[in-house]
Amino acid sequence: MNMPSKPEYVGVIRLTVSAIANRMGFDIEEIEDIKVAVAEGCTNAIKHGLDKNFYINFLVSPNSLSILIKDEGKGCNPSEIEVPDLLNPKEGGLGLFIIKSLMDEVEFTSEEGSGSIIKMTKYLGADI
Repeated sequence: MNMPSKPEYVGVIRLTVSAIANRMGFDIEEIEDIKVAVAEGCTNAIKHGLDKNFYINFLVSPNSLSILIKDEGKGCNPSEIEVPDLLNPKEGGLGLFIIKSLMDEVEFTSEEGSGSIIKMTKYLGADI
């Protein structure tokens, strides 16, 4: 899906991923985790995407659902992303941390000047 970089479209994507995950057989808790993780990924794409469209792909396999979100923003150096201080939280900077805590696998790639890609995977019936 090619989506406008506008927050009002995050709800559409949440509904879409919810329907896909439900059809695959994920339970309510897993679906809620997936929806939150996808919303965080979309919010990051909107925030850092320089008002360009972002792309989201849903990759369905018999035992997993992977969601790939790509923006065309300025990108960053992934090694410079700090681990958030949960004892002294601040606004922003928790997106990747939240995604990693809710999904089974997360891959984040980014290159300065060419945007970012986040791929998150949830396995069906697995407590990893």
